[in-house]
Amino acid sequence: MFFKKLLYYLDIRTLFSKGAKKANHSVRFMNGMNRISLYVFLFALIVMLIRYLRG
Repeated sequence: MFFKKLLYYLDIRTLFSKGAKKANHSVRFMNGMNRISLYVFLFALIVMLIRYLRG
């Protein structure tokens, strides 16, 4: 259940969707920035792991 919600949150297709609720624009922008920062963090984690494994 937790991973299903996480995968839905990380789905690119839901990044710009309006969703079921009408939220304030500033809240939507904040959620978008949080998603983008999470993508950048995961990308950096993968790059660090690849560099570590290459030695």
